[in-house]
Amino acid sequence: MLRYDPDRRRLAIALSGLAGFVDAVGFLSANGYFVSFMSGNSTRLGVALSTGSSAAMIPAVLIAGFVCGVTLGALVALRAGGRRKPVVLGMVAMLLLIGATARGLGHESFMLAALVLAMGATNNTFQRGGEVTVGLTYMTGALVRLGQGLALWIAGRAEPGWIQWGLLWAGLLIGAVLGAFFQSQWPSGCLWIAAAWAGMMALVAIRLPVES
Repeated sequence: MLRYDPDRRRLAIALSGLAGFVDAVGFLSANGYFVSFMSGNSTRLGVALSTGSSAAMIPAVLIAGFVCGVTLGALVALRAGGRRKPVVLGMVAMLLLIGATARGLGHESFMLAALVLAMGATNNTFQRGGEVTVGLTYMTGALVRLGQGLALWIAGRAEPGWIQWGLLWAGLLIGAVLGAFFQSQWPSGCLWIAAAWAGMMALVAIRLPVES
């Protein structure tokens, strides 16, 4: 996060907001399971396996779908090269459109499948050498870096911009608040908002200089 220029930092924060928005919609639509936060699903999977519950199938399928989304996004990013950001985000927007259409047709399972694929793919937006540099759908690492930056600030040795990790987390939180609000007030339209959000982020990414 700290190695990126201000425009890319703002894009990352906006995309973490999108992840929070979609995850809140998925969480409320799937009885407390997540479409982007796989640590939570992994814990629920472990609990279900330990008790022999048939509910283990739900988090297992979501985790598998997320991995498939990451894999698909990584393959697209490899083909796109320096233009991976707009191309990956364009794919995310298409998957969210599919999710919105599936919800409109009453196919909740297909909707969740599209959402989990989209969230997995999103994590390929910021990467170097094939590895993720900014996690957009999970914030534990960001909070760890925020705490480390706070410790360095107290010690008088902080790097400039360390507060960006806190802004990344705040982006996800605000997105989750908005997602929960629109899911409760306008469930038929909230995923169309998410798809438009992703599309706008793809257009923003097109304007960024090509990366090597």
